[in-house]
Amino acid sequence: MATKIVTLTELREHTGKNDIWVLINGKVYDVTKFIDEHPGGDEVILSEAGKDGTEAFEDVGHSDEARALLPPMLVGEFDHGDEAKAKSYQSTASAVAMDSAVQQTSNVFYFVPLAALVAYFAWRFYA
Repeated sequence: MATKIVTLTELREHTGKNDIWVLINGKVYDVTKFIDEHPGGDEVILSEAGKDGTEAFEDVGHSDEARALLPPMLVGEFDHGDEAKAKSYQSTASAVAMDSAVQQTSNVFYFVPLAALVAYFAWRFYA
């Protein structure tokens, strides 16, 4: 039986809670049926849905038993021509998320000292 080749476009189409594909070590898996059984919760899988979850999968240090669950969920091999696009897409998404977090933190670090200064002067004025 020929192995299906999954493109990046196909992978990105499967990101909903009722249809989740994840790329792990060059292979695409349909983890939809496993989401409710995942010991780490569904949020962990949903955050990697439709993209390369290899790093997250390996960082956790899944057991041999966990790895044995993967073969029945195999959809196919990832199109290696799209591999560079997938990594580029992930790094862009990470950069946007990081920029947003930095911007929010910057705002907090600006307003907290300002609020403390206003509170100090208000206390001195009324005391």
